[in-house]
Amino acid sequence: MADVIYIDVEEGLKRVMNNSALFAKLLVKFKDYTHLSEIEAAMAEGDMEKALNSAHTVKGLAANLSMIELYKHVQELETQIKTELEAQMKAETVNKDTFKDLLDDLLKVIKDIYNKTMQEADKVIKQYA
Repeated sequence: MADVIYIDVEEGLKRVMNNSALFAKLLVKFKDYTHLSEIEAAMAEGDMEKALNSAHTVKGLAANLSMIELYKHVQELETQIKTELEAQMKAETVNKDTFKDLLDDLLKVIKDIYNKTMQEADKVIKQYA
């Protein structure tokens, strides 16, 4: 099985014109911001629009910082939330328990990936800050 790349440092550095100090600073800012808690809180409140917006923000930041796995999984979460919202708009019946279980399971995976990505970010920050 191939190693999982949580942060593609080479690609991330290219995105900031090889400014390693800037890349480290952006990683610190990402770490300091409580991204996943916003998604979780919105989902717990049943505010899927807010959850969608928060997921979209995390997805974009993860892409810009070359956080490969986090990006892929948050993109999947965003897609699932969009599907639910579209079903609601069409007044289609969705099994709420099944949907909630799906999102909860996906969020658990994302939390694990997020934690591993932050561990990797710590190494990059230490190297470039």
